[in-house]
Amino acid sequence: MRAFGTWLLVALLMAVLLAGCSRQANPSGEAAEVELIDLRGGPINLEAYKGKVVLVNFWATWCAPCRVEIPWLIEFQEKYAARGFTVLGVAMDEGGRKEVAPYVENERFEVNGRQVAINYPILLGGEAVEQQFDGIIGLPTSVLIDREGRRVRRVIGLIDHNRLAEEIEKLLGEGAGQAVPAQGQSSGQ
Repeated sequence: MRAFGTWLLVALLMAVLLAGCSRQANPSGEAAEVELIDLRGGPINLEAYKGKVVLVNFWATWCAPCRVEIPWLIEFQEKYAARGFTVLGVAMDEGGRKEVAPYVENERFEVNGRQVAINYPILLGGEAVEQQFDGIIGLPTSVLIDREGRRVRRVIGLIDHNRLAEEIEKLLGEGAGQAVPAQGQSSGQ
């Protein structure tokens, strides 16, 4: 029994050490200069969103938990966009635009008793984008970025709606006196 306890302690210490040695694409916490492609094929640079609070949500059309989150993301976009917030949905479907564009165009989600389309930019992901966000090990994965471009929270799996709403509110309140730059970016839809 004592040997098992020692083995367990060694295993836990190794796990902690290995986790600390994992590759970090951007250890400073700053959102690296990331360029994505929208559904029309146009470039979207994450740097253009500095000054806004951004929720980058990695998802796929086949992902059941992602489909649960989409109405919440639509709600966040409706509620907070005027205050300097946006959701950027990064679709990780292997079929790319061919699979994602029809889904975004045709699918409707129930939000507060209404059937609505996705109302935030949808971008196309891939391995390069995945690595710029320190790797994506599961879907959905969400990364919350503050107005300064710092990654402040990462959620792997289904988000906690209420907790994330509180965090968004807090980040929006912190920059309430700052001007939000015009984006001039296409919505990707």
